Amino acid sequence: MNSLTYMQLLRRNRPFRQLWLGQVVSELGNWFNFIAGLGLVRLVSDKAAGATTIMLVARLAPFTVVAPFAGAFADRWSRRTVMIATDLARAGIALTLLFVTRAEDLWIAYLCTALLSLFGAFFDAAKTAAVPNITGDRDLLAGNALMWSSRFLLMSLGAAMGGWTAAHFGYRAAFIINSISFLISAYSVWLIPDRAIREEVKANRATGSGERRSYWSDIREGWSYIVGHAPVATILGINIIWATGGGAINLISDRLGGLVFAGEHGMSGDSAVAAFYFSNGLGLFVGMLIARRVGAHMELLGRTVAFIGVTLVAQGILFAGIGLMPSLFWACLALFVSRAVLGVEFAVQDTLLMRLVPDNLRGRVSTTDRATEVLVWSFSTAVAGWSLGVIRPRTLTVISGLLSAISGVVWLGLFTLKRVRLPQRLAGQAKRADAEVV
Repeated sequence: MNSLTYMQLLRRNRPFRQLWLGQVVSELGNWFNFIAGLGLVRLVSDKAAGATTIMLVARLAPFTVVAPFAGAFADRWSRRTVMIATDLARAGIALTLLFVTRAEDLWIAYLCTALLSLFGAFFDAAKTAAVPNITGDRDLLAGNALMWSSRFLLMSLGAAMGGWTAAHFGYRAAFIINSISFLISAYSVWLIPDRAIREEVKANRATGSGERRSYWSDIREGWSYIVGHAPVATILGINIIWATGGGAINLISDRLGGLVFAGEHGMSGDSAVAAFYFSNGLGLFVGMLIARRVGAHMELLGRTVAFIGVTLVAQGILFAGIGLMPSLFWACLALFVSRAVLGVEFAVQDTLLMRLVPDNLRGRVSTTDRATEVLVWSFSTAVAGWSLGVIRPRTLTVISGLLSAISGVVWLGLFTLKRVRLPQRLAGQAKRADAEVV
């Protein structure tokens, strides 16, 4: 049976529509906050690379620390309630950035960013685990691609609007908009019936004897599943490898836009940074948007494995090319194409992961995937920030792109050598059941 189109899914599946609308609003506000926050830190720190690096690590590191716990929490409790509670918490936290007015207040920006990341980990864990419950297996690829494509489109729009708002109305307006967006998101999720999201969640609260299990037991169960299932472990592994280079994207965007291309055609540093994020998000959106058709076609041909590997290599090479571009326009165009390729790959890969993992473990496995990737992403950002003392932002961009391309080489090698195989239930969906790589 064919999957619904994006519009059919939104029209016919009301719970999914409400979840999607909530994400649309909160993600738009998030990117208002992010661009304005980076600009504020750059302003009060006198463009210090160290301050920007700390801000970026504060956005990434807390997710790494709490994500495994957040995944177990989302698998145990009502995913709807978790999303509502975290949205309300973030609405209040977002306003604390209003108190940052001088260099001595930078700790407030770091703390606020870290707390937003912490509660965001719980929201993302619950949302990711809820999507397959709401869509069902038939429409999972369409739902997953639509959620991610919308998220990245909003990265583009939010970055552009955040940069424009900061330039014309100041940073305070962006922070207030972000807070309001979380309240709207909470209301949208509240409209979703709890029964539409919770399937096997209740079963995770207790053991067969009726005793309540510890969260550490749940986390260990998730890790045991990952270690015992080679395809799942491989997906997590190549995402970690990708993050060694790809994790520097935020710092690269800030340095190229805020310093290298600032002033080009009279464009401010904030606007140039916003242009990079706009191109980044728009490329990922386009890639995600076409992922439903491309992914389904690759499944039909039995080329899903090869497709993931080849696109990972291609996106890295294209990303490296950004560092060689002579102007902001060409750098943004190269970033757009690189991200479009990555967007298709990510949607196909993430859908494969969801199909591999059972519902009662999905929250833990998905957040472990994100946590380990973000851990390396944080480390990559810190190392990249340090490296800017000895190399130029353009050189950093080339190195980062080539490092991220290695993930595709490793993926192709493992499947070509048959060290890893897809389960027969998934490989059998395609014409070539062995998912050979050519």
